[in-house]
Order: sequence, then C-alpha cells, then structure tokens
Amino acid sequence: MFGFLRRFRKEQSAPSNEAVAESKVELENEIAHRESVRGSEHELGHDLSEDIEPTLSLEQAEPEVEAVVQSLAGEELTPPVADVPVSELSHPLPQPAPRLDPRPSFKTEDISEQKKGLWTGLRTRLARTRKSLTEGLASLVLGKKQIDDELLEDIETRLLLADVGMDTTRTLISALTQKVKRKDLSSPVALLEALYQHMVSLLEVAEQPFQIQSDAKPMVVLVVGINGAGKTTSIGKIGQRLHGEGHSVILAAGDTFRAAAVEQLQTWGERVGVPVIAQASGADSAGVIFDALQAARARGADVLLADTAGRLHTQDGLMEELKKVKRVLAKLDPTAPHEILLVLDASIGQNALNQAMHFHQALGVTGLVVTKLDGTAKAGILFAITHKLGLPIRYIGVGERAEDLRPFNAREFVNAILDRDE
Repeated sequence: MFGFLRRFRKEQSAPSNEAVAESKVELENEIAHRESVRGSEHELGHDLSEDIEPTLSLEQAEPEVEAVVQSLAGEELTPPVADVPVSELSHPLPQPAPRLDPRPSFKTEDISEQKKGLWTGLRTRLARTRKSLTEGLASLVLGKKQIDDELLEDIETRLLLADVGMDTTRTLISALTQKVKRKDLSSPVALLEALYQHMVSLLEVAEQPFQIQSDAKPMVVLVVGINGAGKTTSIGKIGQRLHGEGHSVILAAGDTFRAAAVEQLQTWGERVGVPVIAQASGADSAGVIFDALQAARARGADVLLADTAGRLHTQDGLMEELKKVKRVLAKLDPTAPHEILLVLDASIGQNALNQAMHFHQALGVTGLVVTKLDGTAKAGILFAITHKLGLPIRYIGVGERAEDLRPFNAREFVNAILDRDE
C-alpha cells in the first residue's frame, strides 16, 4: 500500500492522540497530588488518614493509568504516548506530554536504517522526489471516488514536475487512459496502482547490475562525464565495492587536467587499499591510461578503473580526446574498453538526458552511474533516460558514504519515490 493512503486510513480510525495524552496527564496529576498530601501528613505528624480516602501507591497506580489509556486508545495506539518516568511524577506540576499531530505526514521519518534495512535508507535519501510526488498524488487521489480527465491531467503535471519528461509522461498517461477506457480501473486508488506497475516495468529495462567479465583480464572500465558529476568519487566507491568483493583493482588517474584530481584519486586508493597509476599533472591522458593497462596486465588485476577529465558534450575537441583514449587502449587490447560508464548528475534534470544522448552517440556508452539523487526532486530523470536510450543503470548515488553508491533496483527505486511498502 502507498504510505500516504495508509497514514490517511489510520488517521480516520485511530482515536485522538491529544485526548489520550491529556487523559494520562490528568490521572498522573491526581496521583502526584495524593502523594503530596500523604507526604505532608508525615511531616506534620497529623493523622489525616480519616480525611483522605485511601489511594494507591505509584507502583500500584501505574497499571491503572495504562489500563485507562489503553481503553481510550483501543488496540491501535499510534503513535504511542511516551511513558513519564516515575521520578517526574513526584513533582506537583509534571510536564505535559508532547502534542502529537495526527494528520498524515510526508516528512522523512527518523528511523534507524539498521532496523528498517536498505529500503528505508533509500526512501529517506530520495525524500525530495518522494515528497514532490506523494504530496501531489495524495491531494489528487484522497477523497476522489471516480477517475476523470482532470485527475489524469493532474497526475501528468506531477510527473512532469518530477522531471519524468514529456515523452515518457505521455507514454505513461496514454497507458493509463487505455486502461480507463477498457474499464480495467475502477477507482483513483486502482489508477495509482496501475501507474506504479507501469513505472516499474519501464525501469526494469535498465536494471542490469555491473558484472566483472571473466574473459577480460583485466576488465577495462572507462569512466566519463562532465565536470562536477562525481566521476572520481564514483570510481573510488566502485573500487572499494569491488575490492571488498575480493577482486583485485587498479585505478588510473587519467584526469590530468583538473587541479588536485590525481591527488583525490590517490587518496581514494589509499583509503580503499588499491594501487593508483598516475603521472604529473598535465600529462597525456591516453598515455596514463595506456601505462595503467600495462601495469594491470603485468600484475594480473581483475579490473582497471580509468578516470578521465570532465568535459561538456558540446566540446567536440575534448570528445575526440576520449575517442583517442579508446584507440590507444585497443592497441594493447582490441576489446578494450570493456565498459564505458557515463556519470550523470541527477540534479540537472533534463540536461542529463541531453548529455547521455551525446556521449552515447560519440562513445557508445554501455552503462550509467546516476549521482546526487539525494539532493534533488528530479529523480524522475531516470525514467526519461531509460525510455529514450534504454541504457543500463549500473549504480545510483544517494549520499556521500561509499555504501551510498548502490546497484540500481527498479522496484525499490519506484517504491521509494512513491512512498510504497513492499
């Protein structure tokens, strides 16, 4: 079920959390007052037992308080009111319980990822796109009883705002419209479920994880992209993942143009524990990567990850330089490079699609690494790229940690951005 529908239904059936909290505070105030009176009796030496009716001790009264609270809340007390420590009950004026908002919330939940698993972590890191989509869909679907043209148009708008793209959005809406005409969908909730299934089916084409080619020794991976997309960082994270899986890895510092690019990759190499082949800044990039391939073959490495200088897809001269790298590698290994990974920054939206198209046309891209998904509401760009090019998405980046670069899973991704449970 979608998260916002679940929260809406629970809010309709659950008792008011404010009423439960206030009732509990009143009972605890009464207990504290009686304890105060009994303490006064002891200090003054007067026998007030005749004037004050017998009362329960705190230890005896606590079960009574909980029983009353449970009777008010029923079996589904959500969320539970925090227990007040016994030490606080001895004060004449205890602090009131925090007021809880019973309305459906789309804020990121503060839940331990270790307890909820990787799916919760992905859901949290895609919060911006999830908020944009689910808040819009909630306002469209909740309370509606019928599917009409206005609802379909509003869903189309929400998809466009998430950068799903015009062509991809029209494809999704067209598929939904056909189902409505055939009367396959009977309610707005069913329409939302159908949208979910179509989105998963569209992305499953791109769900092709990175795999080491056993017939290539080493497997040469050329990593390309524009400045600032996260190429060097992605290489370090992929290297750490492969090294942790038991593969021997070598990094090639082919970005000899950007200041400190070589040092950045060397830092990753030291952190991961893999060698880095580098030359002085300004050296020929193709020559550095060629030397790295020779070293990788001599050492029997499984994978060579080659960094390259960032360049815009419109810079024809620099794009020709990448073609030169391919030709130089082919002199030593006619099948190299075995993988050309294009690193895309998701935060630039539809521009990422244009980059993918031009890089693919020039180099024959074989896989994508989509980064910075945690900092944007434009995660829908994955649908546009997949629909247009059908390229495999090897990894997605949802954070700064090494483990935040994770293999792409279509269903988990759609679940996260639509706030849907498995």
